[in-house]
Amino acid sequence: MSEPEPAPAPESDPEAKSDPKPLPFEVTDFLNYKAVEQGRASATVSSYRLDLTAYYQFLQEHNKDLHSVSASTIADYVRLQQALGRAQASVFRSLVAVRGLHRYMAVENMRPDDPAREVEVPQVPRGLPKPLSETEVIALIAAVEGDSPTAWRDRAILEVLYGAGLRVSELTGLSLVDIDMQDRLMLVLGKGSKERIVPVGKMAFRALKAWFDPTARGVMEPEQWRSSDDAQAVFLNRFGRRISRQGAWGVVKKHGLAAGISAKLSPHTLRHSFATHMMDHGADVRTLQELLGHASVGTTQIYTQVSAAHLRSVYESSHPRALG
Repeated sequence: MSEPEPAPAPESDPEAKSDPKPLPFEVTDFLNYKAVEQGRASATVSSYRLDLTAYYQFLQEHNKDLHSVSASTIADYVRLQQALGRAQASVFRSLVAVRGLHRYMAVENMRPDDPAREVEVPQVPRGLPKPLSETEVIALIAAVEGDSPTAWRDRAILEVLYGAGLRVSELTGLSLVDIDMQDRLMLVLGKGSKERIVPVGKMAFRALKAWFDPTARGVMEPEQWRSSDDAQAVFLNRFGRRISRQGAWGVVKKHGLAAGISAKLSPHTLRHSFATHMMDHGADVRTLQELLGHASVGTTQIYTQVSAAHLRSVYESSHPRALG
C-alpha cells in the first residue's frame, strides 16, 4: 500500500465539521493501521481523521455507506469540495485519505472492490520555493541582538536551520547525544524515523558552542528536570523544557520581523534557502538529496529549477546582449 502522504491539515480547518456520530469501524481500523503499523506521525493521522470525518458525513447526507459507495459518488464528493472553493491542495489531501481508506478496505477484504481506484487525484500546481537571498539570511541572523541565553539560543537555532537544512521537527527533536562537536557532525532523525548524518558548518558550530556554554544553556536549565527527554534536548524554552515546533517558529518569525523580512518567513524557508544556495554554488542533486533527507531524488530536483531560474536572472541582468 503506497498511497502518497497528504500534507498535515491546518490546526484549525474552517471546512471541517464537528463529528455528530462515531466514525465506523472501517475508518478507525484504518487510522490505527496508519498510526501503529505504518508509524505515521500524529499530525498525519489527525489529518486523515479530519478528512475522513468530512467524507463520512458526506456519505451520511447522501444516504450512502462505505460498502455501497461507488466511484461516481466519490467523484461527486471531490467536485463538491472544488465547488465550495477549497484549495486544490486541500482537495488533493482529502482524496488521498479517501483512496487510502478504500484501498485498505479492499486489501483487508472489508469489501470486494476499491471504488476510489479510478477516481483521478486533482493535480496540485507545484510552485517553486521562495528562498531568502544570502544577504537576507545574514540580516536575519544579525537581527538577534544581545548576549543573553535566549539570544545565544536563537542564533544557534537560525544557524542550524540554515546551515544544515533541517525541518523544524528535526531541529526540535535534536538531543545532546546527536551532536558530535569534535567531528562537527549531527545525527538527524527525519521523516519515517530515517536517520542521516549532516555536517555542522563553521558558523553553526560556533553558534552551538556558544549556546552550550554554562552561561547560556546552563542558565536556562531548571533546578529539576521534568523528564530525561528535556534534560537531553539541544534547544530549551524559557521553562527549561524541550523547545516545541511552535517555539522554533516563533524564534524565526520574531527575528525575521526585526530584520524587515516578509511575515511569511518560516523555518521551512531557511531549509529552502539552504538547498537553493547549495545548488547555486555547485552542489550536485544526489548529495543535496542526502543532506535534505529526501526519499526520492525527484523531490530534490525542484531545486535544480530554482537554480536554473537564478542563473537566467543573473545572465539577463549581467550580459550586455542577453535581452537583445
